[in-house]
Amino acid sequence: MPTHMRLYTEEFAAEPRRYFDDLRGQHGAAAQVHLAAGVPATLVIGYREALHVLSDSDRFPTDHRAWQSALPDDCPVLPIMEWGPANSDSDERSRTRGAYLTAIDGIDLHALRAAVEAAAVPLINSFCGSGSADLLGSYARPLTTHVLDELLGFPPDSRRMIHTAMSVLTETADPEIANQGEQLIRKTVGEIVTAKRHAPANDMISRLLTHPAGFDDAEVVEQVAELYVMGSEPTWNLIVNALLSMATDPQFHDDLLSGTLLVRDAIDAVLFLDPPVRNGCPRFPRQPQIIGNVWLPADQPVVISLTACNNDPAVGGDRAGNRSHLAFGAGEHSCPAQSVATLIAQEAIDQLLDALPEIALAVPIEELSWHPSTFHRAPVAVPVTFPPSPPLTFLQGAEPR
Repeated sequence: MPTHMRLYTEEFAAEPRRYFDDLRGQHGAAAQVHLAAGVPATLVIGYREALHVLSDSDRFPTDHRAWQSALPDDCPVLPIMEWGPANSDSDERSRTRGAYLTAIDGIDLHALRAAVEAAAVPLINSFCGSGSADLLGSYARPLTTHVLDELLGFPPDSRRMIHTAMSVLTETADPEIANQGEQLIRKTVGEIVTAKRHAPANDMISRLLTHPAGFDDAEVVEQVAELYVMGSEPTWNLIVNALLSMATDPQFHDDLLSGTLLVRDAIDAVLFLDPPVRNGCPRFPRQPQIIGNVWLPADQPVVISLTACNNDPAVGGDRAGNRSHLAFGAGEHSCPAQSVATLIAQEAIDQLLDALPEIALAVPIEELSWHPSTFHRAPVAVPVTFPPSPPLTFLQGAEPR
C-alpha cells in the first residue's frame, strides 16, 4: 500500500472500509492521503480525534482560502471544497447559518411528508408492474430532486435545466465539465431569485430573500446553489444505501418489514455503517501541529473520514436508535438540514417498502459499480428485482395503497 493512499481511485470507491481498516492498522487515528493527484491531506479515522477536530474551530478553522489560492483552477476537488461564506468561522458564517436555520425552520414537516408521498407514488407506478428497476435513476434521484425543488421554490419551467446541470456536475470526472454544470445551476438559480425578489412565496428562497440579514441577490444565489448541490446527492445516496442494506441483508430486511426495526433507526444504522458522504468536514490548521501521531502542516486540509470514524472499534456498541454517528458532521458546522434529509429518506423508504416489500438486488453486490469519488459513497446504479405489483392509487390527504 502506498504511504499516501489515493482516495480517488475505483478500487477505493468499491471497498472503502477495507482501505480504512488497513490505514487504521498501519497509522492509527490519522494518516496522510491524497484527495486527488497532487492534493495531499490528513485523513482522520479515529472517532474521538474527529470530535476533537470538529469541536475546535480555533485550532482547526474551516476557512481555506490560503490553501485554495495555491490550487489550479481545474483541481478536481474544487467543486466540493471551493470556499464560500458558509466555510468561514467569522460573523459572516453566523449570519449565513442563521438564515439557513430560519429557512429550514419554516418547512412544514407534515407538508414535507405529503410532498415525498406525492413524488414517490408516480415514480413507483412507473416501474412497479415491470418486476425490475434501477432504484437510483428511477426512484431515489428523481424523488429527491423533486422534493428539493418544491422546498426551495423552483418553478416547473426551470427544473429541467437545473436537473441537467446537476447530472453534469455529479456524473463527470472532468473538472472543467463539472464547473460548467455548477455555473449553469448558478445561472438558473439567479433567474429564479430575481423573480422571487418581486414575487416571494412560501419557500426557502423567499425566506432567505426576506431574512433580516438583508442578503443581496448574489448572496442568495450562492446559498441556494450550495444547498442544492450539497444537499441533493447525499440524500439520494442515503436512500439507496439504506435500500441496498435491505436488499442484501436478510436480517435487516426482515426486521424492517416486521417492525422490529423502525425505518428511522434503520437510517441511523446506515449512517453509521455506510454514510453517503464517506469523507468530508475539511479543516485547515493555521499552524503546524500534531494529532494522532501525525504531523499536520499549516493550511493543508484535515479531512474527517466519516465512514472510518463511525466504525472505529474503539467506540463500538449498540447502534439501535443511536445517533452519535458523524454522518452530518459535529459541532457548530454540522449540517443544518439533517432533519430534512433524514425525513425525506425515511418517507421515501416507507413508500417503497409499502408498495414493494420483496426487493432483491439483481446482481451480486460485488458487481455494483461505484463512482470514484473522494467524498461521496455513490453507486452508479442500483438494479433490483421484485414481484410485479399493481399501481398505487393516491388521493390528496389519503394513504396510497
